[in-house]
Amino acid sequence: MSEKLDELINLVKEYSPNADFALIEKAYNYAKNAHYFQQRASGEPYIVHCYNTAKILTELKLDEATICAALLHDVLEDTLVAPEELKEEFGEEITTLVEGVTKINSYKFSDNITAQAENWRKMLLAVVKDTRVIIIKLADRLHNMRTIRYLSPDKQKEISLETLTLYTPFAHRLGIYKWKSELEDLIFEVLQPAKYKEIRSKWEARSESNLKNLELIQDQIKDTVEKMKVSYRILARPKNLYGIYKKMQRQEKPFSAIQDLFGMRIITDTQENCYAILSQIQTNFKILEGSFTDYIAVPKANMYQSLHITVVSDTGVIVEIQIRTEEMHRRAEYGIAAHWRYKAAFEKNAAANLKQTDINMEHHLEFIKHILESQKDVHDSNEFLTAIKTECNFDQIYVSTPKGDAIKLPDGATALDFAYAVHSDIGDKCMGVKVDGKLVPLDYKLKTGQKCEVLVRKNINPTENWLKIVITAQAKSRIRKYLREHNKKK
Repeated sequence: MSEKLDELINLVKEYSPNADFALIEKAYNYAKNAHYFQQRASGEPYIVHCYNTAKILTELKLDEATICAALLHDVLEDTLVAPEELKEEFGEEITTLVEGVTKINSYKFSDNITAQAENWRKMLLAVVKDTRVIIIKLADRLHNMRTIRYLSPDKQKEISLETLTLYTPFAHRLGIYKWKSELEDLIFEVLQPAKYKEIRSKWEARSESNLKNLELIQDQIKDTVEKMKVSYRILARPKNLYGIYKKMQRQEKPFSAIQDLFGMRIITDTQENCYAILSQIQTNFKILEGSFTDYIAVPKANMYQSLHITVVSDTGVIVEIQIRTEEMHRRAEYGIAAHWRYKAAFEKNAAANLKQTDINMEHHLEFIKHILESQKDVHDSNEFLTAIKTECNFDQIYVSTPKGDAIKLPDGATALDFAYAVHSDIGDKCMGVKVDGKLVPLDYKLKTGQKCEVLVRKNINPTENWLKIVITAQAKSRIRKYLREHNKKK
């Protein structure tokens, strides 16, 4: 058995001692033989990439079928192996996962944009059936980005741009923040090397003093929390360089003015203890005004939960603290992937928990269904890719109805998007929208906190122009449905 295979099996054994290790060994050797004459741009045997993709997935403690599919993920695309042969050797589950991440042969398309769009369409259809497809694809892309320096500068930029506009937002939308942060920094280094080096150099110059200050605050927090006699642990992590760069841009500040270069997590065992720890921190530390956010009471769309608060030390050092349970922490790191693990863990002995998890997963993937539904009759590749980017946009706004019901929309949503979010029938008959009591155009871009009221009229109907106004997949889908049905009747 090879050293890499030994290492992979040992990693799986740590979290799944009863896994089918013979199957993993078979998949490794099968992939190694299938890719035998192939090399990566680095000069390494191709199996190294397959191994590393699978190794990344062990961080998420994924099942043996997913690990095998990761090892085999390129055999249908890059070798002479046929789906029928793969199914005969490894069964339907693993073959379906591999087919889900396999690109369509590029010769079938006239240009790269069309090929990209159709490959994403194919993959999203597979993701709706099995979430593990996108998790494998993200692990594959993460290793490709880690080794991107071996490619030509033009190819590096092409792959990095695609990763920034499609893969990274998808990781964000699925809540896999650990991978998202690493991808962003790898992309940043390729697309803006001078700015990356500048910020990295400045960060390193301040790192020693920041670490000392962080240790002081950490000791103070320990002194405070230990008196409570609750279970807890503290983690501190530097914020990713791309995130710091985006904050500099957003706040129009130089690096020297960015104080919170580290994030601190306090992880405890129960939700009640999260709030108890928060109370102690509020009592014993100076709090940055307006910094508290309760994502436990109101989770993000990707199931992220934590209490956020920013403290200021006696020496003026600013640190953002996130307080969460162990389960919340797993979701904060790995999002939907952690949720899938939770499902698998209860598959044999907790039907009620499994059912609830299935419901949560179904809800979590709803945005993918919106994309596919809204774009099923669209043949414009650019529009399809734009729809993916829009639905993966995690900058959300919250507006309310006259009754006070909160409506969540992507940043950039229009008054007409709001009408369709209230109800599709209301959207179809929308003649206008009042925002904070004033009538606005249908293409008016909404902002968080606004109160919106839809005005309807019976003789109003959707037009082709409305497709240029809305940005949400739900609204586009409904408008297209009306136009199709209306055109049939003519």
